[in-house]
Amino acid sequence: MCTIPAALQAKLDSGVTTLAHCWTLQRRDGVALGFTDHDRDLVVDGVTCRAGTGFAASEASARFDLSVDGAEISGALDDATLSEADLGAERFDAASIASWLVDWSEPSLCVLTARGRLGEVRREGAAFTAELRGLADLLSQESGRLYTARCSADLGDTRCRADLGNPAWRGNGSVAALRRTSIFVAAGLDGFADGLFSGGRLSWSSGANAGLAIEIKQHRAAEGEVRLSLWQAMAAPIAVGDTFTVTAGCDKRFATCRDRFGNADNFRGFPQIPGNDFVMSYPVPGTVGVGVGGAAPDGGGVGGVGGG
Repeated sequence: MCTIPAALQAKLDSGVTTLAHCWTLQRRDGVALGFTDHDRDLVVDGVTCRAGTGFAASEASARFDLSVDGAEISGALDDATLSEADLGAERFDAASIASWLVDWSEPSLCVLTARGRLGEVRREGAAFTAELRGLADLLSQESGRLYTARCSADLGDTRCRADLGNPAWRGNGSVAALRRTSIFVAAGLDGFADGLFSGGRLSWSSGANAGLAIEIKQHRAAEGEVRLSLWQAMAAPIAVGDTFTVTAGCDKRFATCRDRFGNADNFRGFPQIPGNDFVMSYPVPGTVGVGVGGAAPDGGGVGGVGGG
């Protein structure tokens, strides 16, 4: 529940107000930023909220399930505060944000109206729109362990334990030719099997995108060339000669974990769990010793009602 300072409440009751909206944002690396839709800078909660950024908020409607529907903020990219390079480097992902209603004539009179985190950020030219997710959004997130056939770990994390520093799963290359905005021919990766880096990670070490990283959509080694496709365009144009480091990807199947990485002992899925094909199957007449549903996912029989 919001507590409105008495002095601010008195101004609201008078019918003549000097109100502005402010947003204070803290990235996961500790950097704090502030923005306001007022025409001059305001200091709120110890953070200077800069004017002239084009920040504006959409209407937000609270529902009975505590979620917030349609809450967004929009503004212009600015190298001094919120740059396209920082967005591309994922420095603002899941940043915490607070919304304030402020009396711009006396900024100490302010009230916190909402807290949340940044969700999806969309960019278009020099403008952006960011989704605001309330704290209740955490209740809709999956938690705990799920029973699935595929692995629930991320390749190389503390649960997976695969060493991505292994030269067999890591390579250095450069851009030899551009095919599309996010598709290029790579040099230096000829010794790696087709598809090894699909779903992997590419980190730029030189060029306009140096220091940024992105997931690889597809790795193809065919027709005498190695081609890499990225899931989205980089913050800055890719140029011939840009260098990068790539690490292997994983489709989270048991066979891949066992055969590619030799890491079956750390597989975090349940490859023998029955799937939809088992649920939808039916007894086969004349089959002896095979239960309802036919063969198990590993090819062995499932005990149960046998055929005649």
